[in-house]
Amino acid sequence: MRILFMGTPDIAAESLRAVCAAGHEVCAVFTREDKPVGRRQTLTAPPAKQEALLRGIPVFQPKTLRDASVQQEIRALAPEIIVVVAYGRILPPEVLAIPPRGCINLHVSLLPKYRGAAPVQWAVLNGDAETGVTIMRLDEGLDTGDILMVERLAIGPEETSGELFRRVSSIGAALLTRCIARIAAGLVTPTPQDHAKATLAPPLTKEMAGFTFEQSAQALHNLIRGMNPWPAAWFCCEGKKVKVLKSRLAGGQASGLRGGRDAGQGASAAPGAVLAVKPLTVACGQGAIELLELVPEGKKPMEGSAWAAGRRLKPGDRLFPGPGEPG
Repeated sequence: MRILFMGTPDIAAESLRAVCAAGHEVCAVFTREDKPVGRRQTLTAPPAKQEALLRGIPVFQPKTLRDASVQQEIRALAPEIIVVVAYGRILPPEVLAIPPRGCINLHVSLLPKYRGAAPVQWAVLNGDAETGVTIMRLDEGLDTGDILMVERLAIGPEETSGELFRRVSSIGAALLTRCIARIAAGLVTPTPQDHAKATLAPPLTKEMAGFTFEQSAQALHNLIRGMNPWPAAWFCCEGKKVKVLKSRLAGGQASGLRGGRDAGQGASAAPGAVLAVKPLTVACGQGAIELLELVPEGKKPMEGSAWAAGRRLKPGDRLFPGPGEPG
């Protein structure tokens, strides 16, 4: 089919590669504007643009799709279908009405659950056991259109948002190409969403990432996984932020007792107490958590045990929040 592709980040680039590999004619790629990246703020093209230029596909980067001249450009491209993958802009009714086979969108959740910008992260933050990929018809709402195809997948107990996102990106690209083929063959049957079951997945913020050890170990483990790679969960030690990139639940999590448990002594401990240093194990409001990879403020990532050794921590010491920090 003749496809107009709209997308911006890595997941869009991967889907664009899959669509091209399937033999479809991509007449153009619409993507967001180039942005400054890194400490030097180097102006950088979005991944979808980079992929399009490698393939000689025309690229458009309009600031809005509501401009009549932009809409006329889309009509002139004469796409049979518009495919959207993490574009980052709302398609107005005038654009939705252009392609004869409509507009479809790849969304990385099991709709209607987790409508919005961060469905993968919220699935991990909430400790869900599974998620999935949904291909849906676009309408004027936020991820409210009819469902065309779905693929489910399990979430690993140690899996981070970044790791899960890489998996759903690959699975989503494959599902998208299968769905386009079924649309071309007239084999899809749209299924309306149950709007009563809808939940939202708003963007993450840096403010959400701070924590204290008063929370349960499971909640903290989910927070650490969900906030990786951005913005990275953190606690405060002596007035400085310590980011946590990787964690693991310590043994004995089913005890239900307040505080962690030192496997050797079997004694309960106050939240924030160090139970062991190899690996660095800290008591929580319920259970205990192993802090496997940390990033101290102003330093590079290191093993939690190395950080503990550098601070000469020992079992019985306690990690306190600093003034004005969470907790």
